[in-house]
Amino acid sequence: MKLIQAIIKPFKLDDVREALTEIGVTGMTAIEVKGFGRQKGHTELYRGAEYVVDFLPKVKLEIVLKEEDLDRAIEAIQKAAHTGKIGDGKIFVLAVEQAIRIRTGESGRDAV
Repeated sequence: MKLIQAIIKPFKLDDVREALTEIGVTGMTAIEVKGFGRQKGHTELYRGAEYVVDFLPKVKLEIVLKEEDLDRAIEAIQKAAHTGKIGDGKIFVLAVEQAIRIRTGESGRDAV
């Protein structure tokens, strides 16, 4: 099993969710986060005063899936989250050693 952690722009969340649903992903967690990468924030103007926004709002998605579904899920996220502008985000893939469904006690791939 694999864990995908994807950091995307907030307005792309619905597009990514729809793309993943189309390929059969049945669940995910979305967390509102703030951060920066190469983008390093930006400057805004408020009531005539300029100020720096260091941490930009993003959404972090966490999806656990079977290894055979990994490539299709990554491709779906890339296509749906892409704007072509700086700050589109990142995708990280980690190994999942164990998963347990609390309600039924199922474990491993059956829990996903």
